[in-house]
Amino acid sequence: MPENALPRQENKMGTEKVRKLLISMSIPMMASMLIQALYNVVDSIFVTQISENAFTGLALAFPIQSILIGLAVGTGVGFGTLLSRSLGEKNFKAADKSAANGLFLYAVSYIIVLVVGLLIMRPFFAVQTEIEEIVDSGTTYMTICLAGSIFMFGEIGFNRLLQSTGRTTLSMFTQLTGAVVNIILDPVFIFGLNMGVAGAALATVIGQICGTVVGLILNLKLNHDIKLSFKGFKPDGAIIKKIYTVGLPSIMMQSISSVMLFLLNAILISFTETAVSFFGVYFKLQSFIFMPVFGLNNGMVPIVAYNYGARKKRRIYKTINLAIIYALVIMAVGMLFMEFFPELLLGMFNPSERMLEIGVPGLRIIATHFMFAGLSICIISAIQALGNGIYALIISFARQLIVLLPAAWLLSLSGNLDLVWLAFPIAEVCSALLALCFFMTLRNKKITPLPDGE
Repeated sequence: MPENALPRQENKMGTEKVRKLLISMSIPMMASMLIQALYNVVDSIFVTQISENAFTGLALAFPIQSILIGLAVGTGVGFGTLLSRSLGEKNFKAADKSAANGLFLYAVSYIIVLVVGLLIMRPFFAVQTEIEEIVDSGTTYMTICLAGSIFMFGEIGFNRLLQSTGRTTLSMFTQLTGAVVNIILDPVFIFGLNMGVAGAALATVIGQICGTVVGLILNLKLNHDIKLSFKGFKPDGAIIKKIYTVGLPSIMMQSISSVMLFLLNAILISFTETAVSFFGVYFKLQSFIFMPVFGLNNGMVPIVAYNYGARKKRRIYKTINLAIIYALVIMAVGMLFMEFFPELLLGMFNPSERMLEIGVPGLRIIATHFMFAGLSICIISAIQALGNGIYALIISFARQLIVLLPAAWLLSLSGNLDLVWLAFPIAEVCSALLALCFFMTLRNKKITPLPDGE
C-alpha cells in the first residue's frame, strides 16, 4: 500500500454501539455462509443424480476435506485474532506482520497437504469400502480438490484478513464469488460436459480461484487497517508461535472432527452404506443451520479480540451475550424444521426408500442437540478470541472422542441404528457444560480484572 494511504485510526469495533456493530458485522457473514451452505447442498444434489455410491464416495471424503478446511480456518483464527488484538492495542506494525506471516504459513501448509494427501488418497478410501465405484469417486474428487487447494487457502486467508479488521461486508463478496461460481459451473461440468464427480471437483477449484482473486483485490484496495507487503519478508518465529498458540488448537479441533467422522462412518457402514450416505446428507442439511451461527461468530470474534486488546470489559460481555441469544434463536428455528419436515428435506437428495427409512427418525433425533451446540459454539469462539485455544481444544476432544464416539459405539451394539443418533445430544450436553466451566474460569482470569468503562 502506498505511503500516502489513509491514516489508521480508531476502528469501529472499539466505538460503535455493540448491538449495531455485531449485527452489521455478522449479517454479511451469515449471508455469505448461507450461500456457501446452499452451494454444499446443490453440489450434493447434483452428485446424487449420478448415483448413491458416487455420493457415498464424497461423504467418505469429508474427513479429509475437514482437515484441509480446519488447517486453513485454524491458521486464520490464529493470525486473525492476533491481528485484531494488535489493532486494538494500536500496534499496526504487529498487525501487518501477523497478516504476512499468516499468508506465508498458508503456502507452507499447501505444499505439505498436497504431498501427503496424494500419497494416501486411494488407500484412505479402499480401507473403508470394497465397492469400486465409491473408491473411484472419492479418489477422483479429492485428488482434484487437493491439487487446487492453494486457492482454498487463499480464499479463506484473504477472507480472514477482511473479517479481522471488521470489514465483513467485503468478506461477504469474497465468499459469495466462490460459491456462486461453483453453483453455476456444477451442472455445466457434471452433466453438460459429462464429467461426473470430476466436474464437481473442478467447479469447486475454479470457484476458489475466483474467490481468492476477489479477496486479494479487496484487501489491497479497500482494507486500510493493514498493509500487505512481502518486500524484505522473513518468517517471524515469535509471531508464528503466537499464531499457532491460538490457531493450533483450532486446527487440532478440526482434525479431531475428521477422526470422529472417519470412525463414525466405520460404525455406520457396519449397518449399511446407505447409513453413511444419510449421514453425508445430514451434514449438508445442518450446514444451513450451523453456517449462520458460524457467520455470527466470525462477526463476534474480532470484536471480542479487539476490545480485549483495548481493555473494554463491558463491550466484551455485551458482544458475547448477544451472540449467544442470536445463536440460540437460529438453532431453535433449525431444530423445528428438522423435527417437522424431515421428509421434505431428505426429498431434495433423490433418496431411496431405505434412506428415508433411516433418515426421517435420524434427523429428528440428531436435531435435539442444536440448542446445546449453539451455546457451545459461541462460548468456544469467545474463548478463542481471548487467546486461549487450549480450552477450546479440550472441549472438542472431550465432546467427540471421549463422549460421542464411545456413546455411538456402545449404542450400535444394540443393533438399532436409531439409537446411534442419540450419541449427538448426549455429547453436546456434556460439551456445553464443560464449555461453561472453562469460560467462567477464563472470565475470572482475563475479563474481570479489566476496567469497567466502555
